[in-house]
Amino acid sequence: MKLNLYQIDAFAKNIFEGNPAAVCPLDKWLDDSIMQKIANENNLSETAFFVKEDKNYHIRWFTPSSEVDMCGHATLASAYVLFEILKYSEKEILFNSKSGILKVTKNQDKYQMDFPITKIEKCNIPDNLINAFNIKPIECYKSMDYILVFENEEDIINAIPNLELLKDIDTRGVIITAKSQKYDFVNRMFAPKYGIDEDPVTGSAFTQLIPYWNKKLNKNTFIAKQVSQRGGEVFCTLQNNRVQISGYGKKYLEAIIEL
Repeated sequence: MKLNLYQIDAFAKNIFEGNPAAVCPLDKWLDDSIMQKIANENNLSETAFFVKEDKNYHIRWFTPSSEVDMCGHATLASAYVLFEILKYSEKEILFNSKSGILKVTKNQDKYQMDFPITKIEKCNIPDNLINAFNIKPIECYKSMDYILVFENEEDIINAIPNLELLKDIDTRGVIITAKSQKYDFVNRMFAPKYGIDEDPVTGSAFTQLIPYWNKKLNKNTFIAKQVSQRGGEVFCTLQNNRVQISGYGKKYLEAIIEL
């Protein structure tokens, strides 16, 4: 069996920027164990698989170690493959997923994803998170991930995580964030328990960050940057209980998997 595989740099204007995701279009689902092995072999933070279902597509995401319920950058990468490579001709793509229906449209040269916001709740900073960074956060929220708020942008850039401590948390990962001078805010994201020490750009993180920064900055439209080593700009708009998350995409490679 031969399968097409694409690697797309999501939230990137140029290759070697943003967050690389593998995308594997399928005619029908493979066994879960095979998809997991493919994701492990790719050794990227996410591999997306999708299958056409009537007018929509069903999408699933795998890290090198497990399947996850939501992934923004691999959804953007999948939309890139459909629009730019497979020549999908409609104005919007509807993905059925474990997180509900996700809509992606192409807006000039950016790809806009429509995701549900994720509820966040303020909480005390767990002891292991207080000790997990070289700088102490000033606030903590719990959601799909822990969100640690720091005093300033330099704290985010200079943060040094203790990855062993971060493996013991009871959420997917940890997002750190602070207000920025150039952008509305900056952030970084760590998920070592899923085999991702630091994620370059995390689309799903913004479903949690936007509700926080909406209240903090009293605005609905944001330009943010995830300040990982690769880095990536993310454009967001809050609309009721949904957030529009937009970014650029760039193809890095096409390949054939032989099973």
